Amino acid sequence: MYIEQLYTKCLSEAAYFISDGDEAAIVDPLRDVDVYIEMAKEKNVTIKYIFETHFHADFVSGHIELARRTGATIVYGPETEAKFSFYKAKDGEVFSVGKLQLKVLHTPGHTMESSCYLLSDEEGKDYCVFTGDTLFVGDVGRPDLFSGELSKEELASKMYHSLNTKIKTLSDHIIVYPAHGPGSSCGKNLGPDTFSTIGQQKLSNYALQNMTEEEFIGKVTSGLAEAPAYFPINARINKSGYESMETVMQKGLTPLSVDTFKEKVKDGAWILDTRNSTVFTEGFIPESISIGLDGRFAEWAGIVLPFGQALVLVTDEGKEEESVTRLARIGYDAVEGFLKGGFEAWKLAGEEVDIIIDIDADELAMDLPHDKRLEVLDVRKETEFADGHIKGATNMPLSTFSDILNIAMVDPDRNLYVHCAGGYRSVIASSILKRQGFHNLRNVLGGFAKIKEIKEVPIVKSNVELA
Repeated sequence: MYIEQLYTKCLSEAAYFISDGDEAAIVDPLRDVDVYIEMAKEKNVTIKYIFETHFHADFVSGHIELARRTGATIVYGPETEAKFSFYKAKDGEVFSVGKLQLKVLHTPGHTMESSCYLLSDEEGKDYCVFTGDTLFVGDVGRPDLFSGELSKEELASKMYHSLNTKIKTLSDHIIVYPAHGPGSSCGKNLGPDTFSTIGQQKLSNYALQNMTEEEFIGKVTSGLAEAPAYFPINARINKSGYESMETVMQKGLTPLSVDTFKEKVKDGAWILDTRNSTVFTEGFIPESISIGLDGRFAEWAGIVLPFGQALVLVTDEGKEEESVTRLARIGYDAVEGFLKGGFEAWKLAGEEVDIIIDIDADELAMDLPHDKRLEVLDVRKETEFADGHIKGATNMPLSTFSDILNIAMVDPDRNLYVHCAGGYRSVIASSILKRQGFHNLRNVLGGFAKIKEIKEVPIVKSNVELA
């Protein structure tokens, strides 16, 4: 028996490779499936099944691509309806992979088709359960992402019964392998680990504690942040199908001369610069949006870029393929090529460049008492802002920057000092503001982590000034 968790930190997503004898199965694969095919070749096994726990909302699954290239059968749980060929399993149905067996546990709640797969080893002993978004470490899947005609309360009710009849009844020693880890927006507050045990979760996971159905519904449906706009789009893609990665990569990896690049932009393509955020501020092509590969690249691209928008890329040399791949993972397939030679080629051609002025936190501290036109723009989440912020700062979470009307509320006559927690999100925000014509801005290096170290800066929390 061989089981490997393949964790993609940028998306907080876990896929799983399972093999025994000469057979293998993949659980919740990403769209770029080469890694699974290569693993199968290395182990001299045939991929027999592709087990999907549900229709994912936060990434485009590799189920269709992997089935096309390997001939493996796509398996979903009960109540699944889709526009491609798959096997609809029954609750309790068992599938064999070598001498291993995987039993379908239909666990509606996150979505109606959500199912877990309980794996028993060669001796028939229950070993682990692949829980998808039904059960995370410290959390459960939110019931408001792809609910169809059901309300989040109705799905939460189904989740309550799924957990109590299918999950809590499992033996404590069974390993829990979820589809997501910390940082995922598919839950409210996932724990720091990417796997656990049933016993540990019974002790520590709030959703597995003894409570009434009404209490459970209240806990699971409260405090849900607005889901990223691309989530329902990805769920629909996973249900209906998508272009092959080969087609997407061929188009996206088209090298563009400076002149051709400019023509694409003139025709309506947006410039996406995937270089490190600290490099971007030192010089970039005017109207570029910065989303660096060094952070949660795909997630933020899905949040701030319109779905289907034509894109042309500026990348570090050798990072073109990674940029296109990570965009494709969330269904952003409209990449029309990359600037050959990158930003250096643009500069060598004598084209106009722009910069974002970086300042240290102590410079902000010096300017705060004296600049009457200064406005601090804090682009962290509302919960981060409430936990502590500069007195008088304006909270404008980066997740709201896709709304041009929201940006229009920013006073163009103010001197904007933009910051986030550490510096990554503030550069994205600053680049979007620049694109919208705001040039009197500063990016605060190190973000709030550095700002709060300076005692001269007044910090408040829940309207109470901190020492």
